[in-house]
Amino acid sequence: MPAVKPDPTLKGALDLAREAAESIAEAGTVGDHLGMEMVQDRVATHYFACTAKAYPGWRWAITVARVPRSKVVTVSETNLVPGDGALLSPQWLPYADRLAPGDIGPGDVTPKVDDDPLLEAGFEATGDEDVDAVALHELGLGRPRVLSAEGREAAAQRWYDGDHGPNAPVAQKAPAPCSSCGFFIPMAGALRSFFGVCANAWSPSDGSVVSLDHGCGAHSEVDIDAPEPEVVAPPVLDDNQLETV
Repeated sequence: MPAVKPDPTLKGALDLAREAAESIAEAGTVGDHLGMEMVQDRVATHYFACTAKAYPGWRWAITVARVPRSKVVTVSETNLVPGDGALLSPQWLPYADRLAPGDIGPGDVTPKVDDDPLLEAGFEATGDEDVDAVALHELGLGRPRVLSAEGREAAAQRWYDGDHGPNAPVAQKAPAPCSSCGFFIPMAGALRSFFGVCANAWSPSDGSVVSLDHGCGAHSEVDIDAPEPEVVAPPVLDDNQLETV
C-alpha cells in the first residue's frame, strides 16, 4: 500500500484543530500540540496533550479533512484517545467468565456448562441389581455426567502442582512421603495410583487431596529425639553469707 502523501494545507490547520478541541474539552485542558498524523489522502489527525488530572496520558485527537483541489479545511471528528502510559479501565470480562476458583461462597450457584470438556455422560441403570451396584461404585451410576479423561488429567495436574503436591515447601522439607504414612487414605478410581486424602489432624493437609510424594512433619512413622528434661538446681542457703540491706 503506497504511503500517504503529506498535506501542507491540513498541517497548517493547527489553529482550527485547537479551536475544535477546546470546544469539547473542559476549559484549560487542551495542552501542547503533539503532532499530526496523515490518515489517508486529504485526511489527517492533529493531537494535543490532555492536561485534565482525571486523564493522565490521554490526548485530544482532532481529525481534519478537505475535498480534492480545495484549500478549505473542515473538522471531521473530535475525540479523546489514550496515548502511551494512559490510565485505562480494566479490560471488560463477560460475567460468565468472571468467576474464578475460590470465589464460590455460601449460597452461590455456578451456571451449568452443557458442553464442558471436563465432563462426559454418566451411565444409566440396567435393571440388574448386581451390575448396577458395581457401576454405582465404580462408574458413578445415577449422575448425568462424570469426569472425562481430560477432566481427570486437568484435576490431577492442578493438584500435583498445588500446595499438596511434591513441590510444596512443606513437602520439600518433609522427612517421608505421604505414601508411607498411616494417615494416608488412598483415593478410589483412576487417580488412586497418584493421590489420596490426608486424615491427620496435626497435618496442614488434613482433609485435603495429597499426592503420594507429598509430605509433612506429621508423618505417622517419623519420630524425633525427645529433648532432655530440664533440670533446675534447687537454691542453696548460705547462712554464713551476710546480706547487706
